[in-house]
Amino acid sequence: MQLEVIFREYDIRGIYEKELNEKSVKAIGYCLGKKMLEKNCKNVSVGYDARYSANALFHYLLSGLNKAGIKIYNIGLVPTPLGYFSLYEGLKFDANIMITGSHNPKDYNGFKITIGKESFFGQDLKELCKEVYKHLDDVIEDDVSCENYDILSLYIAFMSEQFKHLKDWNFNFAIDCANGAAGVVIEPLMQALNLKPKILFANPDGNFPNHSPDPTERENLKDIQSILNEDQNLKIGFAFDGDADRLVALNTSHVFCGDELCYLFAKNIPNPRVLGEVKCSKNLFDEVTKFGTIFMGKTGHSNIKKMMKEQNIDLAAEVSGHIFFKHRYFGYDDGIYAFLRTLELIHKGFDLSAMIEELPKLYTTEEIKIPASEEEKFKLVDAFKKAVEQGGLKDVKALCEIDGARIDFGYGWALLRASNTSPYLITRFEATSLEKAGEIQKNVMDLFEKVKGNLVN
Repeated sequence: MQLEVIFREYDIRGIYEKELNEKSVKAIGYCLGKKMLEKNCKNVSVGYDARYSANALFHYLLSGLNKAGIKIYNIGLVPTPLGYFSLYEGLKFDANIMITGSHNPKDYNGFKITIGKESFFGQDLKELCKEVYKHLDDVIEDDVSCENYDILSLYIAFMSEQFKHLKDWNFNFAIDCANGAAGVVIEPLMQALNLKPKILFANPDGNFPNHSPDPTERENLKDIQSILNEDQNLKIGFAFDGDADRLVALNTSHVFCGDELCYLFAKNIPNPRVLGEVKCSKNLFDEVTKFGTIFMGKTGHSNIKKMMKEQNIDLAAEVSGHIFFKHRYFGYDDGIYAFLRTLELIHKGFDLSAMIEELPKLYTTEEIKIPASEEEKFKLVDAFKKAVEQGGLKDVKALCEIDGARIDFGYGWALLRASNTSPYLITRFEATSLEKAGEIQKNVMDLFEKVKGNLVN
């Protein structure tokens, strides 16, 4: 069984019944339980999202964890942020595993792991993979012993208290839960705050019958955009991914990316210390510098959480809609919390569209994905960086190598990096005009094709 492919940079992720099956998941549970006990964890909270494979994987995982001898608390079908939340707020949990396929197609699932308050990722996952291989043929009996724990009520009570100033607000907006885990929280939370949004697809359904649970893909926003266009009273819409750790906000004229939301949130934090990943717009870095401090960091929720601690960051974001608040919160990515902070901005009188329109006009391409095998993608990026350093592109002002290659031309920038989760490279281009963005894209892609040709030959 080839398991290396499912042990990604940030989490474990694969296809149900192919890589994630009874044998592999029981062994993963056993090895994770042993690792947690080594780190003096006495117990672990385990939750899952809406996917059809959740129940089977939950049973396999618990069997492995029980064989290892760690105490298990079942927090049920909840968004991923509630798994993180279980490690805070003075609760008794030492570790958390969320069974989730996030925004991926329905046949995918996986595990996001937190030990103590630290993401378990990178080299730790690679080492875990080696251990799992050793135990693949162990006989692990079915054992789903656990204690149920109602984290949902605690989370709703916490959010209701934190945002009690929004209670009874007569404001019209829409929410698309995408038949993911978000609906489990959104409906009771909106009742607790006596807010009355138009809610789409709140019922968790792992077949995702209405659209795929990835709000960064424009076709998945069609339903909520239709609702906003049909009802002029609705001022804004919000869309969550499958496990609700990401948020997209939109109105009839604009979709607010994660870096734009980050800028808006930063404007409401005194002297903010902000972190943006390498895909974020130049505007975020330039504008936040005028009233706060901003850092550039690697993509990926685990990398971001690590850097937030190192640099004492108040707020961090990825373009994809992962927003991390340390300011008034716990420093992890929570789409539901970010949604409430967005409502709070509007409640305070912030005109979100006007604030974004006031920024310098930049033209940014969508992420462009270039297929590349797991074996070749990092080699391609390294060879491309060398070509840039050797003068392969004109007008280069600076080359940032934090995560792939981000090349600054002054009037715009280009990014080429290897995805840590899938077999492709990611490019993005931004400039002061469409013409300049196209020019940067052409020059970069021409050089890339040359580099690729040289590697192949």
